[in-house]
Amino acid sequence: MIQWLKDLMAGASQPMALVEEGVRPVSISRGGGASVRADPGETLAKQLALVIDLNVCVGCHACVTSCKQWNTSGSAGPLADEKPYGADPTGTFFNRVQTYEAGTYPATETIHFPKSCLHCEDPPCVPVCPTGASYKRKEDGIVLVDYDKCIGCKYCAWACPYGARELDEERQVMTKCTLCVDRIYDEKLPKEDRKPACVKACPTGARIFGDVKDPNSEASIAIRERGGYSLMPEWNTGPANQYLPRRVTDVAGGRSKVQPTVGGEP
Repeated sequence: MIQWLKDLMAGASQPMALVEEGVRPVSISRGGGASVRADPGETLAKQLALVIDLNVCVGCHACVTSCKQWNTSGSAGPLADEKPYGADPTGTFFNRVQTYEAGTYPATETIHFPKSCLHCEDPPCVPVCPTGASYKRKEDGIVLVDYDKCIGCKYCAWACPYGARELDEERQVMTKCTLCVDRIYDEKLPKEDRKPACVKACPTGARIFGDVKDPNSEASIAIRERGGYSLMPEWNTGPANQYLPRRVTDVAGGRSKVQPTVGGEP
């Protein structure tokens, strides 16, 4: 965990939502049944996450729109948009795609960089929450928010170095990517549909979903064989989501090379 947060929490009391000492807090999972909360710093055997291939992401925003549609109509929603067509529009999104130009003209290229909650191994958003609304699940490592306990204080947003928390202005609660936890465990859906909406919608297959702790999963194999890396590792939060680096192709020479990264970003 980042040092300033360690210093902040050194003398802090336990969150108000915790039950009596010695009893592990239990919440109701949106996927059904009881969800046991992981203890701070606990190493988990399973960690669901996304692996995003920057080499094939075309910035089409299908992941953004499908995420918005599913979560607005599902257990996480509604995700409000305040004056979406006004001079100062705001909206609540779990997933965003940042697009920018890199390089110097004429050798420039367009970079599409999807980003959402990274479901960190050591999530700084959890210990700062004064009500215990933010928590990490023991069974799959997904970081969630209990809306019934959230008071919209924004402490989690200030603690998150990735800007992955958003305030729903209508309900005044903090929201974030849930990895579509209400979808991936829904046995009423066909097995091939039990994956996050963004993964299902991606037309280029740029998003891989799986257990990054399982060395035989598609996600782990992609990370291992293609040089997957974490975003901003210097924060020591242990992001579960990983990125596969871009490869720049020399059309004239017929060669390709991995795009260098700086500070964990492409």
